[in-house]
Amino acid sequence: MITATDIALSYGKRVIFKDVNIKFTPGNCYGLIGANGAGKSTFLKILARKLDPDHGNISKAPGQRLAMLNQDQFAFDEHTVFNTVIMGHKKLYKIMAEREAIYAKADFTEEDGIRSGELEVIFGEMNGYEAEAEAAVLLSGLGIPEAMLQKTMKELDGSDKVRVLLAQALFGNPDILLLDEPTNQLDIKSIKWLEHFLSRFHNTVIIVSHDRHFLNQVCTHMADIDYGKIQVYVGNYDFWYQASQLHFRQKETESKKAKAKAEELKEFIRRFSSNASKAKQATSRKKLLEKLTIDEMPNSSRKYPYIVFKPERACGDVILEVNGLSKTLEGETMFQDLTFTVNSGDKIAFLGSNSLAKTTLFQILAGELEPDEGTIRWGVTIKNSYFPKENNGYFESGDIDLIGWLRQYAPAKSDEGFIRGFLGKMLFSGEEATKKTSVLSGGERVRCMLSKMMLSEGNVLILDEPTNHLDLESITSLNNGLMAYPEIILFASHDHQFISTVANRIIELSADSFTDVMMTFDQYLEMKEDLQIQEEFKDKKAA
Repeated sequence: MITATDIALSYGKRVIFKDVNIKFTPGNCYGLIGANGAGKSTFLKILARKLDPDHGNISKAPGQRLAMLNQDQFAFDEHTVFNTVIMGHKKLYKIMAEREAIYAKADFTEEDGIRSGELEVIFGEMNGYEAEAEAAVLLSGLGIPEAMLQKTMKELDGSDKVRVLLAQALFGNPDILLLDEPTNQLDIKSIKWLEHFLSRFHNTVIIVSHDRHFLNQVCTHMADIDYGKIQVYVGNYDFWYQASQLHFRQKETESKKAKAKAEELKEFIRRFSSNASKAKQATSRKKLLEKLTIDEMPNSSRKYPYIVFKPERACGDVILEVNGLSKTLEGETMFQDLTFTVNSGDKIAFLGSNSLAKTTLFQILAGELEPDEGTIRWGVTIKNSYFPKENNGYFESGDIDLIGWLRQYAPAKSDEGFIRGFLGKMLFSGEEATKKTSVLSGGERVRCMLSKMMLSEGNVLILDEPTNHLDLESITSLNNGLMAYPEIILFASHDHQFISTVANRIIELSADSFTDVMMTFDQYLEMKEDLQIQEEFKDKKAA
């Protein structure tokens, strides 16, 4: 259990938290949610005592161990993968290191013998003998094979480092587990494994995530950061969304009724306060008005951008034909002999463990890269609009403001009012529209790129991981916008709910083959699970 009491934090005049009192109890998994900048990651750091609040304190039961997902990918570069995982349990790692140092001595003294005996007892009590097996199971579940255990962290790419750091946080059954965006850079298989792991985890878990399906699968409670406070709801993300919307509508209705009643009383008082026959009634209404409480609706930090894609024209009969496409980068095959035809109404999700392969395919389709072999043929009616995973090249001119930036992609002769109106829909209103592109956050850049796509009025949208850097509100708006889009969508994402609600066709890429099926994402996962069970049954029968 971990408790936050009277927590307050401000940055200058901006209040992040005020009078936060919350208790996180064992056996529950809490999803910590809120708009970008609401203070989710900050609150996790306060809970982990890595950041001091202005006021208040954090307490946990004596002897309880807290583990937090480390965000620094370079912190363990000189250590092996195995040791990095074990370091998640600092006390066990210290015992293990001392134990190994004693056994490595050339001259083993009687004192060493006594100390080694003491260490063996402590090591056994801490399940040290199972440490290597536990680390291997965690890493395997997260997609890191056993052969990599003795590699140094600096030999791994960024995606694998994130997986190892996640295994480090999970290792050793911590009493309190804090996870900040644990599904980042995980493939769908690894996310599913993590869902199963957390569903069996019986201690306290607090998670920050933008993956709605993941939150629905693992959370028993939602801790909502808004209005400078944290409100706990029992249930998963979908339950919170429904409950919070209902609560907001009720408060809004109550506020409107109170304001209407106040106006009615004021009007009566204005009309009859000088009328002798009505004076008593006017005085009575004055007293009612004084007693009437009108709660002003507080300003929520949650903002939903307006994302609607409108194609300039419908697609013709020929949309896209891909034939025998192959590409190798730096000696690694991305895909080989890839062939498919895009038909009217297709919303295709591209899957696969190699994210670079999907990015490479989209770059070829967008005309930014040439294939090694094969051809692509776009129909004459097609105007494609591309959302790249990496958008740095679009923001290299840091001196330009958002109005100037978006004007580059707006129709000719668009006036400033039109540009500002468009930016306002994407939450850049007033002075926000004059921000320099050099100071934009990752989420703000994504919203700018989506604005550019909306202005293009393309009838084929190509989106490479569009939900990266977005908060839940923006993801929801984008999700709804794509569900309503009438033409063709080709996209890659790790967001389960995003894929399952948008895609009606799945293409999964691997280096030497591909799978192309006309079905929803959930149907595809079911099919794969059935095939896996059949394969396991065949293997058992053969053995």
